[in-house]
Amino acid sequence: MAFGFAPPSSTDTAPRLGRTLEPAEWAAAGIPLLRDPRGVVAGLHARHRPDSATTVVAVLGPDERLVASASFTRPGSVSDGWECRNLLLSHLRGIVPHDLRLRRPVRTAVLLCCREGGSGWTEEDGAWMWGLRDACTLHGLRCGSYITLTRTGWQVFGEDRRGRRPSLGPAVRNRGTGGEGTRTPYRAAAR
Repeated sequence: MAFGFAPPSSTDTAPRLGRTLEPAEWAAAGIPLLRDPRGVVAGLHARHRPDSATTVVAVLGPDERLVASASFTRPGSVSDGWECRNLLLSHLRGIVPHDLRLRRPVRTAVLLCCREGGSGWTEEDGAWMWGLRDACTLHGLRCGSYITLTRTGWQVFGEDRRGRRPSLGPAVRNRGTGGEGTRTPYRAAAR
């Protein structure tokens, strides 16, 4: 009896598909709606002053108040949800302890991705959605909204909610969003 590995098939040599979610899958996932998406987007925009390559991950408490957030510059184009998940987990670990010991998550993570171009769904959005969902599971958080911010305004995916303000303005390179991996952390004061 011989043991070994089977020769690779033609499907094994094809490029590996990234882990992404389609808009319909995201909408069907039962993501909790934000009560005030404009307020959340405006607050994150004012706090982080993002440019077109900035991603902001934020953690909201049960009352939808901002508990913590971090902004970072995306490392080029990402097409695999694992890369997105790992980036998000590293930033979540830096701003809030995990909630894995709770029976049910009480805090919610939301993601604001800023970019050039149109407001329609892209494969990169699908990778970030997959990454957000998986990072939330691994950190004990509820998966919240995925929001894009472009020059024409903001849009919450999976919902039909959008607005013109805030939007991306001229490139601003301050407050820690200058280089890859740089982040601007925020933690709410303890009550």
